[in-house]
Amino acid sequence: MPPFLDLAPIRAARGELRLPGSKSVSIRALMLAALADGETQLSGLLDSDDTRVMREALKACGVVIEEQGAGAWRVRGGLQFPKREAELFVGNSGLSIRTLVAVLAFMGGHYRLSGVPRMHQRPIGDLVDALRPLGAQIHYLQQDGYPPLAIEPAQGRADAPVRVRGDASSQFLTGILQSAPLLARERHLVIEVDGELISKPYIDLSVALMQRFGVTVQRDVGASGAPRFTVPAGARYRAPGAFAVEGDASSASYFLALGALAGGPVRVFGMGRSSLQGDVRFAEVMAAMGAQLEQGDDWTEVRSPGLANGFRPKAIDADFNHIPDAAMTVAVVALFADGPSVLRNIGSWRVKETDRIAAMAAELTKLGAVVDTGPDFLRIEPPASLRSAAIDTYDDHRMAMSFSLAACGGMPLRINEPACVAKTFPDYFAQLAALTEA
Repeated sequence: MPPFLDLAPIRAARGELRLPGSKSVSIRALMLAALADGETQLSGLLDSDDTRVMREALKACGVVIEEQGAGAWRVRGGLQFPKREAELFVGNSGLSIRTLVAVLAFMGGHYRLSGVPRMHQRPIGDLVDALRPLGAQIHYLQQDGYPPLAIEPAQGRADAPVRVRGDASSQFLTGILQSAPLLARERHLVIEVDGELISKPYIDLSVALMQRFGVTVQRDVGASGAPRFTVPAGARYRAPGAFAVEGDASSASYFLALGALAGGPVRVFGMGRSSLQGDVRFAEVMAAMGAQLEQGDDWTEVRSPGLANGFRPKAIDADFNHIPDAAMTVAVVALFADGPSVLRNIGSWRVKETDRIAAMAAELTKLGAVVDTGPDFLRIEPPASLRSAAIDTYDDHRMAMSFSLAACGGMPLRINEPACVAKTFPDYFAQLAALTEA
């Protein structure tokens, strides 16, 4: 793609879209299929930068992964990876590295993991600290607490529950959960969460997918009142035969917001009432902000009178701990609200592909908003009229996609480095153009 993309003002939008496969489900399913006894036929798998790095990392570990057609892959798995030595590049995929580290720590091999420069700034120390009492031999190759990492064969194991911080990233807990059958061969594995567990729907998703692959996770509350997870001794993943990846609920947020701002109706297929992903609840936020919502098991539709006909979303003050990725879309919708909006409990934004609180504040300000920020909140006072601007994307796919919606404000907009959307949605701008009228 070119170094920038100029978007004409969006006057109206309507139509239907089949969502690409969920990134969260695709990456989890690849790992589970790689660890499962037997063969899994994956369909609807997302083809993007993040899923490619996970796929290639597993192949480098000797896992047989063969393409069967568009979005269809055959994975031949087993609880031990064939190759015990590998150099792995994980790009800027946080879920990939956190899952791989937890699994490879107990594969009995020698592995090195590195990524792009931003990945080497994203903390992983809480995961490493949780794994080391289990015998994991994980070494920092540059700065303590951050990738790149070297992994050596595990040695010994403390006879105590695993303890992991819950307030840094739900991906740390997901990594440990998915590696649990490697650790629960002879006795139960108990995982206790320290502090508040953020992004709970992503943990619900991890547990549900583990169940689909034959491992049941028992959930209760520990003595401290924090969540506790138990994987029984002898648990093993078993290939489900066929597994279909549902549409990406985070990606759906841009098109549902488009329906709210530009009139619609816009209907997305692949995400509805039966979705396993927490970001399906973004649709409820659009309804709370005044849009009309309809939903079936596999589809969701949003419409409104549209900004061009005087519609203004209702301002919102809410906790977005449960849908932090989709909350970025809410921040841009708030540009057009009938008053100031506050997004709370979004501290996890600071350790994503960029510091999303700082980046979002900078770009919203360019458009004329008055923005206040704190460690875990963003307050947005919409401008009387939107200013045209060139939006910097910080090599963050969600910055590019969420800010494209600002073109609904009647002003031309420039998106710098639009190719960053390849991380999760390579043809995003083509899909956006197909639904909009200038």
